[in-house]
Amino acid sequence: MTQTPALLVLDDGASFSGFAHGARGEASGEVVFTTSMTGYQETLSDPAYCGQIVTFTTAHIGNYGVTPLDRQGNRLFACGAVFHDLFSPATGLIPHWRAEESLERSLAVAGLTVISGVDTRALTLHLRDNGVRNGIISALDLDRESLARRARELPSMHGRDLTGLVSCAEPYLYEDGPNPDTGKAVYRVAVYDFGVKRSILNSLRAAGIAPTVWPAATPVETVLASNPDGVFLSSGPGDPGACGYAIATVKALLGRLPLFGICLGQQLLGLALGASTYKLKFGHHGANQPVKDLDRGRVLITSQNHCFCVDPDSLPQSARITHWNLNDDTLEGFACDELAAFGVQFHPEGGPGPNDAKHLFVRFRKLMATVQQAG
Repeated sequence: MTQTPALLVLDDGASFSGFAHGARGEASGEVVFTTSMTGYQETLSDPAYCGQIVTFTTAHIGNYGVTPLDRQGNRLFACGAVFHDLFSPATGLIPHWRAEESLERSLAVAGLTVISGVDTRALTLHLRDNGVRNGIISALDLDRESLARRARELPSMHGRDLTGLVSCAEPYLYEDGPNPDTGKAVYRVAVYDFGVKRSILNSLRAAGIAPTVWPAATPVETVLASNPDGVFLSSGPGDPGACGYAIATVKALLGRLPLFGICLGQQLLGLALGASTYKLKFGHHGANQPVKDLDRGRVLITSQNHCFCVDPDSLPQSARITHWNLNDDTLEGFACDELAAFGVQFHPEGGPGPNDAKHLFVRFRKLMATVQQAG
């Protein structure tokens, strides 16, 4: 097969050559890197990667194909991807029993342009030293100066609200995944969809929770009229500080129902409490981040995907820090017990990643039970 030359050029002029795959056109966005060794399909279909080009530090990608079972959203949300080596089976067959098609074919169908043959170690070190950068992958324009100039014209992630690009259009009851009937009461939860993952919804159901997913901009009173037992604030893309409508929503919900937020949802919860957020130099993206669970006195290996973080010094006194990142001493979780609200920055559902923190979904169920008993 004839290979199509391509370039990845960052807004600071750094360039990396390789070969185009998928749509073989152009892709632009904020360039980040993930250290996950598996889970490329979950990563590319995670709505939280909207607006970003994902660099995979693992050398070989695509060697177990793709399956609809592993998709986290209804499409591929990443703007593009960077690989060292993309597995392309000459026979069209994937050596894995779950695979239904190759990753390369899936990328082409989705219209996503990616680049392989890149020295991803050099690119990752560049991003670690200089911070995440905007960039362009192109198989159409191979002029480095032109691409660098166009990359500098791309919008910054600061101030960008991307939730409207990934949220559902209409509310729906999620009934896939495991059966929530645990032999006990099934709690009904309203999920604000800022970019929710399928594995989050599956984890809620596995904990005995029936989730109804609502568009991100749904008015509070509309959600409350459905009489949920609690509200879940999902993960999602973009700058949490730009989501003014969502911050107002969470403020209106505080103290009225139990709240649980993950990633962007946790950041919105912090902002609603009066805290502030800031952007990390290169973020946390991967499935091997060590987090100290301060309540349980244990270390969890967690899946993470975020570039913004809540400033722990800005939290109100009513908030109690529950989780701490052991790599860079950043906030990973807090609780506001008097308001029956808590959140974590990492992804307890995995998808991809470990299941060390799955108990947090059970904690949410128990919180709803406690509030009902007290009421």
